[in-house]
Amino acid sequence: MKRLMATALLILPLLASADPDASVMRIVRESDIRWADNPAAPGLKFAVLQGSPPAAGPYVIRVRFAPGTMSPPHFHAEERQIVVIKGTWWVGSGPKWDRDATTAVPQGSFVVHHPNQIHYDGAKDEEVIVQISGIGTNGTTLVDETGKPK
Repeated sequence: MKRLMATALLILPLLASADPDASVMRIVRESDIRWADNPAAPGLKFAVLQGSPPAAGPYVIRVRFAPGTMSPPHFHAEERQIVVIKGTWWVGSGPKWDRDATTAVPQGSFVVHHPNQIHYDGAKDEEVIVQISGIGTNGTTLVDETGKPK
């Protein structure tokens, strides 16, 4: 009887940790996330969690900024919702990039980027990870110092 109880205690946690059927839900664990370099911005990596940002429809991505990495001024045609997952994200607005004119957005914060509004963002002295969701088609348009698309 003791042996049966011991066996049951070993097996129950294994049964309880089985993932739900994929038709019920899709689970993406941190170890499943595949990061890719952003060729337009050294030090910036991204991972697609759901959907396809360039295609029509909802998407979820994560963006990882290495310390000292900031995006240049740009805008997106669609609204984007952002959650700061790790670190302090620094954000600024307008076509003239100014690292000192950024606002700190700490871990756990939520930000909405409104469509077609010029902004820039990134990390100062620590790694930052943000999760971005929106409804595509997603695009990023870089701008010059006058706000005109490059």
